Amino acid sequence: MNEAEMTIPHLFRCPISLDLFEDPVTLCTGQTYDRSSIERWLAQGNLTCPVTMQKLHDLSIVPNHTLRHLIDQWLQLYPQFGHFGDSKTIDSLASLKRTLQSQESSFQNKLQALEKINLLSDEYFSFKKSCFLQLGFLPLLLGLVFGAQIFKEQHHHLEFIELALSCIIKLLPLDTTSEPLNMLKQEPNFQSYLVLFEKGSPNIKTSLCNLIDSAATAHLEEVLLMLGNSQKLLNEIVHLASQNNCEASRAAIRAISALCSLQSNRENLVIAGAINGIMRYISGCETREKNLAPLGMQIIEKLLVIERGKEALVNSPNGIQTLVKMVFRVSNHECSENAVGLLITVCRESGRAREEAIEEGVLTQLLLLLQSQCSAKTKTKARILLKLLRSKWAENVAKQA
Repeated sequence: MNEAEMTIPHLFRCPISLDLFEDPVTLCTGQTYDRSSIERWLAQGNLTCPVTMQKLHDLSIVPNHTLRHLIDQWLQLYPQFGHFGDSKTIDSLASLKRTLQSQESSFQNKLQALEKINLLSDEYFSFKKSCFLQLGFLPLLLGLVFGAQIFKEQHHHLEFIELALSCIIKLLPLDTTSEPLNMLKQEPNFQSYLVLFEKGSPNIKTSLCNLIDSAATAHLEEVLLMLGNSQKLLNEIVHLASQNNCEASRAAIRAISALCSLQSNRENLVIAGAINGIMRYISGCETREKNLAPLGMQIIEKLLVIERGKEALVNSPNGIQTLVKMVFRVSNHECSENAVGLLITVCRESGRAREEAIEEGVLTQLLLLLQSQCSAKTKTKARILLKLLRSKWAENVAKQA
């Protein structure tokens, strides 16, 4: 097709702005929009999908990495639509890279270069961000953070690390393989990761948790196994999950979920107190925005397969009480279903759990849930739990008589 006849493919345009996607994200309806466009739509109080007009039962948006990758590839063939081949852009980024690599550049110059990269990675369209990947910024930044750590003795070392990690987190989604993260399998880099998690700021720890999530997305099982074998690291992540820093605690919950994807890590997570930490997070969810209570309960469900996990939940301070409170959630039926499912698991084997659940008012919560508009699956679970508690209560009465 002649260049004059070439137009932007329909699927590459945002349905709202009609412009080429910069950062495509997908709603629960399956429709994809540009992030800035749909965020403006939702910020105006709209609770429907602009294309289908379906009511949104979940307001979360998920990055569409596949579409973004296809657009990046298309723009390499037709750079005139995104100025992908802008030589000034390439030259500018190459200059910043040389500054970071040069042994002669001062620490201050390197820090300033990194600040520019951090800003540019925010401002640039996704196809321009690909320039960073083509020039090898991702392995370079990972090497500076976990490799030689050439600024370790400098006063602003952690500031540099924080900025570099921020850039890495922004660039990683564009690398469909996340192969550069395999560098963490090398023992010196791995030890640097552990030290940074122990001594870093909350922002650094948040970014390090996000790296674990990226490793799981890329199925880097060896990296996840190494991380899961460090009991000290798991203790740190669990502690972070129960803190008041919302962004950090959410990142920690996602990191625990990522590590939990390997069955071999689950025992260590239970030992590290993951169940207690997650229950503390869930108990504070009512005061948190965009909480991950459903994800937290999904993690606990996996950990309850381990016998020690069931004991940890029963022994967790306010653990049963917190689950009972989550049984009847008008605004979140997913939480209700998860909570009922967890209670069934522990109440089947623990008389103490049954007694505590009844004392905390679970029977009333279940009756309210059955009268609500929750799913049939949730109501089935509620009836199972009611039957279980009733039969066990009858057994206890019979024994006492």
